[in-house]
Amino acid sequence: MDTQYEGGSKGDPVQITEDEAAVYDRQIRLWGLEAQQRMRNATILVIRLRGTATEAIKNIVLAGIGKLIIYDSEEVKEEDLGAGFFFRDEDVGKRRVDAAKARIEALNPLVTVQALRHPTLLEQGSLEALIMSVDLVCVTDWDREALIRINDICRQFEKPFYAGGTFGLLGYVFCDLLKHDYISPDRSAPKEAPKNVKATASYSRLSTALQHRWTGLTKRQTKEVNPAVVHIILALWEYQHNHEGKLPDDVGAASELGQIANSILAASDVNRQVLTSVPTDLIDAMSISAAHEFSPTCAVVGGILAQDILKALAAREAPIANFFTFDGNTGGGSVCRMNM
Repeated sequence: MDTQYEGGSKGDPVQITEDEAAVYDRQIRLWGLEAQQRMRNATILVIRLRGTATEAIKNIVLAGIGKLIIYDSEEVKEEDLGAGFFFRDEDVGKRRVDAAKARIEALNPLVTVQALRHPTLLEQGSLEALIMSVDLVCVTDWDREALIRINDICRQFEKPFYAGGTFGLLGYVFCDLLKHDYISPDRSAPKEAPKNVKATASYSRLSTALQHRWTGLTKRQTKEVNPAVVHIILALWEYQHNHEGKLPDDVGAASELGQIANSILAASDVNRQVLTSVPTDLIDAMSISAAHEFSPTCAVVGGILAQDILKALAAREAPIANFFTFDGNTGGGSVCRMNM
């Protein structure tokens, strides 16, 4: 039984060895030894192992974190084989974490990988103890209530929290980094004498971010954050809530999904010169595709998720603030500041 887990990076910091420095040489040249040292001492918990997590895990493991803990209680299904490149045909029916563990370890033997699968780990007491033992938590492709619950526990123990996932050709990344200090380039400094400055950003938890109102944004500012995609993602979460965690998977769901999306849109005070209702073609597309994973979308969203986790660990440059959305129909992404 795997209800036992080892602690995170609570002891003395581990120093990067010469062998490790040789492996990570290019990265150290890019973001510095201190940033690499932070990654080397970080323990990251990733909950749920679907397409988005697969891409994110690949990138953070190759970057050289210290330890990765993966949790998933489900078995590999045939539909997981499309975007989940840690899985093979012969893995169908096996536990996801068991099938993926050896392939994750093969990416970077310097990273310790621990696989957890027992459902009782999500019970309140066990989950709190698990979150206390790590440095950062990342949850992918889960429903809104689960994300809010885990984010609130992370807040309780002052742990940075990331959430990410995809709905067909759409995807999102949300982060709550509490009060985050980072080093940012000083844009006002002369080009011949560039320098960095320390900056701080205060984040909001997901439950607070979801109460965001768009009042006060100009027409141009509203267009830049693609409100239609933001609100259809919020609507998909509400649809899941109303249907016991299930996403729409039939054009017959379009009417209900559209009503939910436009209700949320009306309550958000979005500039009506930009958007009066969520486009019908977007609603129709989501009603038949939201429940399915597309490998290219998972690659983009998982890549953005991993990149931002590494930024947060390294404390170099500003992370996402705080809700990123990706539209695979156009290939574009945007960041919306929600109650920050």
